[in-house]
Amino acid sequence: MKIQIDQKDFELMIEHEQVKKRLRLIGIQLNVAYENRIPVFVGVLNGCFMFMADLMKEVHIASEVCFVKMASYRGDQREEEVKNLIGLSHPLKGREVVIVEDIVDTGNTLKKVIALIAEEEPASIAVCTLLLKPDALEHDFEEIAYVGFEIENQFVVGYGLDYNGIGRNLKDIYRAI
Repeated sequence: MKIQIDQKDFELMIEHEQVKKRLRLIGIQLNVAYENRIPVFVGVLNGCFMFMADLMKEVHIASEVCFVKMASYRGDQREEEVKNLIGLSHPLKGREVVIVEDIVDTGNTLKKVIALIAEEEPASIAVCTLLLKPDALEHDFEEIAYVGFEIENQFVVGYGLDYNGIGRNLKDIYRAI
């Protein structure tokens, strides 16, 4: 199946059913890893909203949720500077923190989010990302603990990911062709 957004063509890459299956498995891992603890899930907006909403339905332990908002893309081009649009509003000192990302490509946004959270002196930081582009990474992260799918370094939309603000609402994930 192919779609077009702003004259850019995309083809189906990951069906929603595959995403749901992977989310169930990640949910089980999180429930086991944080049993008898109360982690704080920090979602990175805007892209994480669909992934995080569905992920939290699979997390059956006591937990809290908050968000930060960063900007690192304009259209399909990465910007040099990652902008912090909405900061932390939740105390994290001594807490178990799970950062929830839609996608980690260069890692520039994630690096900034980790630094922001580390300033709060949490007990631990783990990263849960729906998509990971290993070939695009410019930084090393020992915090990446939960990965939905490793993908090639291609531009993707759907399931929270957008192109020029469009496509976040698509339930499947598409890659640019």
